[in-house]
Amino acid sequence: MAPLLEVKNLSTHFFTDDGLIRAVDRISYDIHEGETVGLVGESGCGKSVSALSLLRLIPNPPGKIVGGEILFEGRDLLKLTEDEMCEVRGNKMAMIFQEPMNSLNPVKTIGWQISEPLEIHLGMSREEGLKKCVQLLTDVKIPEPAARVNAYPHLFSGGMRQRTMIAMGLGCNPKLIIADEPTTALDVTTQAQLLELMKNLTRDYGTALIIITHNLGVVARYADRINVMYAGRIIEKGAAKDIFKNPQHPYTEGLMASVPRLDHDTKQKLVPIEGQPPDFLHIPKGCSFHPRCVYAFDRCRVETPELTPISEKHEAACWRNVK
Repeated sequence: MAPLLEVKNLSTHFFTDDGLIRAVDRISYDIHEGETVGLVGESGCGKSVSALSLLRLIPNPPGKIVGGEILFEGRDLLKLTEDEMCEVRGNKMAMIFQEPMNSLNPVKTIGWQISEPLEIHLGMSREEGLKKCVQLLTDVKIPEPAARVNAYPHLFSGGMRQRTMIAMGLGCNPKLIIADEPTTALDVTTQAQLLELMKNLTRDYGTALIIITHNLGVVARYADRINVMYAGRIIEKGAAKDIFKNPQHPYTEGLMASVPRLDHDTKQKLVPIEGQPPDFLHIPKGCSFHPRCVYAFDRCRVETPELTPISEKHEAACWRNVK
């Protein structure tokens, strides 16, 4: 079966007064219907920019998608007109942003904001849209949904606002939802509830899901496959169980070693990744991770490694894996 989404050599650059920033540098991956894929990496590695690129929401200037293909249901989104792209956004492909208070309109009711895309994309009347809104709020477990449709965002808690964003994303029954740090600033109990809710809803609706996060615990529990990003590139990808059991890139190993695990001795110390994330204006020559890598040797400092097969569905960009 052909993938629902296939990203090929996607590059997004920002042309600033200080110089060129390669925020996304030739990344490739795919996702199938009903699948959950995790996009993992530390802050500033290009995860969110890659997601915004899928929806062509990069601010221009200074940003621009400079190369690659984004094949969604067989169509290259980069070749669509803006009107055609508007038919995709919110309808077939939706995004849940990481800070709902900044994404929701403070002067419009919850019902108005959820029903607006239903009226635009599905041709519903306002009455039909509000009725559907109540059903969506019920699906995402918001109490007293019939009364909440007339409430404003500031009257909702952080968890309820994020549930509203999920309801908005599911409204038109999209084929793909992109969740950008969907549990940021929420307590761990609310995080678990929301993630379980999203997984159940995507299963019930048959929707594919991309979870963008720096939380390895999230992808360990909910993702089928994982893409690990560093300095704008995907440096390891594969099935979640393969990557957690047998990480092949030193950066992935470092991520695993820097978080607590229930199956380890409680007295075992966490091992942080030494050094600082790279400056995108001055990406190191060769492997961008080599200044922080304990395994680096001469070739790492001069040549950039490409993704190399480790097994049938596991790849890593590290010279240690090249015979």
